[in-house]
Amino acid sequence: MTHPAAIPEEELLKRCTVTRNRGGGPGGQRKNKVETAAILTHDPTGISAQAAERRSQKENQRVALRRLRHALAVRHRAPVPPPKGMDEIASPLWRSRRQNQKIVCNPDHADYPALLAEALDVLADSGWKPRRAALRLGVTMSQLLKLVRAHPPAWGELNRRRAARKLPPLS
Repeated sequence: MTHPAAIPEEELLKRCTVTRNRGGGPGGQRKNKVETAAILTHDPTGISAQAAERRSQKENQRVALRRLRHALAVRHRAPVPPPKGMDEIASPLWRSRRQNQKIVCNPDHADYPALLAEALDVLADSGWKPRRAALRLGVTMSQLLKLVRAHPPAWGELNRRRAARKLPPLS
């Protein structure tokens, strides 16, 4: 099953309730007169994200969608498929972004939330042990941790899950 953070934006929007309201923010003549804030709630999980800092409703929806993909990546775990061969379970997207055991993806890229979700799913399936997860994804442990560390909420979640299992925090 595909993680919600990895599905195309149009498909993800179909699975969301979109709410619009008046956003707060800096004052001015137009303050609280136009409904530009966007709140997206992923119906199957109840996870939501919002944006209100832009003047355009469309821009706020785009920002909220990106935030939602990140929130889904961090807070929702999807089952990991069984290995097909040498104990590697990486998705086609992951394999396309991997070069010589390195992950090539800027955290600002549209693929980042899907890669982050996959990394966290495999970490969860590996008992939150990064060495095992990295082997299963075909990357070095430092590359896997670098990917997760690039999004502070994901790094915090990793260490919370490790603490719950009485494992030492990663620094």
